[in-house]
Amino acid sequence: MAARLFEKKEHAAIYKKYRFSAQENLQKVIFAYLDKKLNSFRLAVDVGCGSGQSTQLLAGRFEKVVGTDVSEAQIEEAKQAGHPPHVSFLACPAEEVPLDDHSADLVVAFTAAHWFDIPRFMTEVDRLLAPSGCVILCSNTLDLQLRYGDCSEELTEILREVIKQISPYKHEKINRVLDDYKEIFDAVPFQDKERITDIFDKMPMSVANLVGYIQSFSPYQTFLKKQPEAAKSLVAKIEQRLLETMGVSSEETQLELWTRQVCVLAHKKA
Repeated sequence: MAARLFEKKEHAAIYKKYRFSAQENLQKVIFAYLDKKLNSFRLAVDVGCGSGQSTQLLAGRFEKVVGTDVSEAQIEEAKQAGHPPHVSFLACPAEEVPLDDHSADLVVAFTAAHWFDIPRFMTEVDRLLAPSGCVILCSNTLDLQLRYGDCSEELTEILREVIKQISPYKHEKINRVLDDYKEIFDAVPFQDKERITDIFDKMPMSVANLVGYIQSFSPYQTFLKKQPEAAKSLVAKIEQRLLETMGVSSEETQLELWTRQVCVLAHKKA
């Protein structure tokens, strides 16, 4: 069964504000693979697109892009963000995409596939993909680092403590991220496939945006639902500790979030 944890309007708004699209090095991996494998760039389907940050990346390469998500609130956020005319969004389960058989040259999921009903989703991928189409499933991991001046180690330790504090509230499907998408890789029904687990990117962001990013995590949202006062207190303490460690007073001070990403890439041979 697929997990549905990002459907409330409040969470969708946080997701849109603080989540970021696939970064430079991950983009290079994806587009180099597509250039090598694809002969046609007609239709790309971004499944579990959330508020559409990464869907927009495909717009410059494909004649048509469709972003789908089970959450109507997320899809509404994606539509309101503005997008080119050949990009559209629709609300539907990842396992039941209302597009024609063998119509897609690419099916992709950014930081979403671990939430799906994997057997049903893989059947749907096979149905959607045209001969010689590709599927790409990637995700940020929890291997995160913060960098700022000479206090990078201390900042990273604060972040890891926070992740540890909210980890009791994580859904079991997060284990698919913790095992670097191996279960998902094994389930891909095509022989021509590979898994890359060491794609590193850096994302400049303010302290305020980093705290917002943490608030967008599903374990934090579950924590907030069950213990609202404790969750809000945790957020306030995070920001205070970060600012004190950095020796600054403004939450708009910029630091760098370094992420490690995993990526499963596969080609459906004609």
